[in-house]
Amino acid sequence: MRKAAAAQELPAADGPAVTRTEARYGLAEWLERIRPYLYVTPALAFFAVFFFFPIAYVIYLSFFDWSLLNLEEIEWVGLANFAEILQDSDFRQVLGTTVVYTLSTVALGISLSFFLALWLNRKARIYGLIQAAVFSPHIISLVSVAMLWMWLMDPQYGLLNAVLEFFGLPGYTWLSDTKSALLSLILVSVWKGVGYNTIVFIAGLQSIPRDIYEAASLDRSPWWRTLSRITIPMLSPTIFFLLVINTISSFQVFDTIYIMTQGGPVNSTNMLVFYIYEQGMDFYNGGIASAASVILLGLVGLLTLIHFRVMEKRVHYR
Repeated sequence: MRKAAAAQELPAADGPAVTRTEARYGLAEWLERIRPYLYVTPALAFFAVFFFFPIAYVIYLSFFDWSLLNLEEIEWVGLANFAEILQDSDFRQVLGTTVVYTLSTVALGISLSFFLALWLNRKARIYGLIQAAVFSPHIISLVSVAMLWMWLMDPQYGLLNAVLEFFGLPGYTWLSDTKSALLSLILVSVWKGVGYNTIVFIAGLQSIPRDIYEAASLDRSPWWRTLSRITIPMLSPTIFFLLVINTISSFQVFDTIYIMTQGGPVNSTNMLVFYIYEQGMDFYNGGIASAASVILLGLVGLLTLIHFRVMEKRVHYR
């Protein structure tokens, strides 16, 4: 009787009648389908509140003329903030400096890390110790790194000039000269990030099957051909990952500029994120700061898309 009652037919407005058992199984199947989405709902809510909403809101604010000193007076100006930024010679200089800094740090950092990884990819204990030493700058606070390098580059008491004078060479004004200040920041950035890149490269090298190298050895393949035909193609996913990560990180540089140079001398080390900070926190020009943030977002997104398009056919996934 209970089974008969459970299977009692339910009236349907259109179509054939549906039994209670079929309805219960249909509900269970629907719950099973949406269960994965329920699991990721907290993470999606977190991203929506702390990532997607701020991005949408700063895009909205970029179309207004407003100041942090008076948030009640907000005036719609449309694309005027973007036009003012693009016509500003200081912004064009900042953009050019950012591009030079990004290209230099990414190229030097990845190249140096690659050759360090080739050298350190050995099983001896000494190489493990060197790997730990190379990686250690990555776990140090960037503020501490900037303070350390400020002392090293001090024109009067710094260690770098002391070494130069020991070899009979003249000292150098590392952070006070427009010709060397940007180079000094690039040096600090490469030193800070080379350890992380090296460890990632070593992990990629150790994932390459050894029998491929054994086959190349049996064929008497020279080292440079093995490097160009086996190692680099097999490491292409790792290279692609580091290329994207390092590019995004270079565009977001702020701490070293704020601590070491404040954008000087003569605006020679001012870059996009520090420019946004100056416009918003020093000049209280919220509209210009928001528009510059949108431009930075667009540049990073465009470069990431270009990376994916260019590297799509050159990345080999086993």
